[in-house]
Amino acid sequence: MAPGSDRNGHEGRRPRRRRVLLLPLPYHGHINPMLRLAAALHDRGLAVTVVHTETRAPDRRSLPAGCELVTVPDGLPPELAASDDIPSFVFALNRNCAAPFRDLLAGALRQEEEEDGGGVACVVADVDWFAPLAAARELGVPALALMTSSAARFRVYLAYPRLCEKGYLPVQESNMDMPVDEHPPLLVRDLQVMMDTSRHVAYASLLAHIVAGVRQSSGLILNTFNAIERTDVEQIRRDTAIRVFPVGPLHMLSPPATAATQKSSLLPEDRSCLEWLNTQLPGSVLFVSFGTLASIDADELLEVAWGLAASNRPFLWVVRPRLVRGRDSVELPSELLEETRGRGRIIRWAPQEEVLSHPAIGAFLTHSGWNSTLESISRTVPMICKPCGGDQLGTARYVCDVWKVGVRVEVEDKLTRGGIQAAIERLMDGIEGGVVRDRMREMGDVVSKCTMKGGSSDLALQDLVDFIKSS
Repeated sequence: MAPGSDRNGHEGRRPRRRRVLLLPLPYHGHINPMLRLAAALHDRGLAVTVVHTETRAPDRRSLPAGCELVTVPDGLPPELAASDDIPSFVFALNRNCAAPFRDLLAGALRQEEEEDGGGVACVVADVDWFAPLAAARELGVPALALMTSSAARFRVYLAYPRLCEKGYLPVQESNMDMPVDEHPPLLVRDLQVMMDTSRHVAYASLLAHIVAGVRQSSGLILNTFNAIERTDVEQIRRDTAIRVFPVGPLHMLSPPATAATQKSSLLPEDRSCLEWLNTQLPGSVLFVSFGTLASIDADELLEVAWGLAASNRPFLWVVRPRLVRGRDSVELPSELLEETRGRGRIIRWAPQEEVLSHPAIGAFLTHSGWNSTLESISRTVPMICKPCGGDQLGTARYVCDVWKVGVRVEVEDKLTRGGIQAAIERLMDGIEGGVVRDRMREMGDVVSKCTMKGGSSDLALQDLVDFIKSS
């Protein structure tokens, strides 16, 4: 039978692809893995529509080839969208977007009834989108949740009430270095450092809604791979009794980015930094970036800057707007810029994956965000971890103490330039740095095997696609 013909051999329309609606949370670190998943699903035969809030909606040109973008109204006041009150922001999004999303999905289902084939097979939403996940279930559409952080972090979500009951949370100064026996190797300081009771209560409420939504979903998609988090993945399966798909690192399983999809939805990338890297010796440059959302104090910025200067190594440093808490722009002392002239390159935003792939890069000073960590591992670049909060604290613990592919910036009462310089020297010079680099090369080989055809992540992705197509 010819392609596009019916069972009697008559020419007809090609069967339409089953469609997936994907809902990323409107934070850059959540949008990127969702778009990577969109590209991977489209590449394996599914039609993809990305549903996004009007707030922080990505440029349509940044979407993977073949994927559509639909925006829904969110009614968020600008001051809330610009604040760092994440629980209030996420609760408001769910409250305001539940009805618009439900209407959008209901309309898509009505259109399905009027047309032959195709139709909405599934909804995939960030775990924070508990209201849209519920709306999909109410309309009879399978709903999957995507966790953009680690499996270990989701286990903390699951255990949060018990951690509170046992007195680990809210964090107190006196118990910061207490081991969390239920979650080795974590210490209490790695859970979520919130001394303010009201913020702790709001965060605990948000996690309760997230966990309830995931437990009622058709499955959980994790941007991780079995070689580093198999135990955590299996524990999530036991604790939730739902299907779990460890399909990471997603940036390794999606089709290569085009010039359009390399555009950042946050800031324009300064691609001239790649030309500068071409002039540097292999393995000599320290790449420094604290991601898209993390912020540091003004005095911490200066300590990082002077630590880089004292290291006497070439560095590429991303200093984006709002990197310093409470400031839209960032200025560095002229004497520092003069001292590092010629060996220090400071830019507003970088094409991070390409930078980490460059042979001149020898190490990555990072906030330990999950996306950055996966990108660093997949490009075999050892890390210097300076976490700023949230899940970054636990990720840094795993990087340094379990996977042993990085070192931590030691902080006593506060961050110091001496601590920055010492961490750089530990990793980029001497015996310890050599051991870490060897370990990272081994980890890179593991990632390659997981993501190649027939590897554990490749099979998990195909399992996910088969599940969606059969829905």
